[in-house]
Amino acid sequence: MMGGSGSKGKGYWPFSGSGGGDEPAKDGQEQSLARVRSIRNATPFVFTRRSSLYFDEDGDLAHEFYEETLVTKNGRKKAKLKRIHKNLIPQGIVKLDHPCIHVDFPVVICEV
Repeated sequence: MMGGSGSKGKGYWPFSGSGGGDEPAKDGQEQSLARVRSIRNATPFVFTRRSSLYFDEDGDLAHEFYEETLVTKNGRKKAKLKRIHKNLIPQGIVKLDHPCIHVDFPVVICEV
């Protein structure tokens, strides 16, 4: 599948009128009514995203964290950077400064 989010693969396509889902029908009318309501409220804009930054134990925010370690090899001390993987907390969902268009938006907005 080409593209980003893969929402079409899950059977949920928020920008079209036809809702072809792989979900089993619980109560036919209630489920289809809920799906129609969610499609009408769908917007082609994305206002938030998942951040790729992490907090460390000190509260610093970065993509990656390293600590300097001294390694003795053949009687010589050498400084080496070791990447830290433990005790990192993801930043979570971040509000975008400017809304972006969803990757699955099916309309050409501007043609050059």
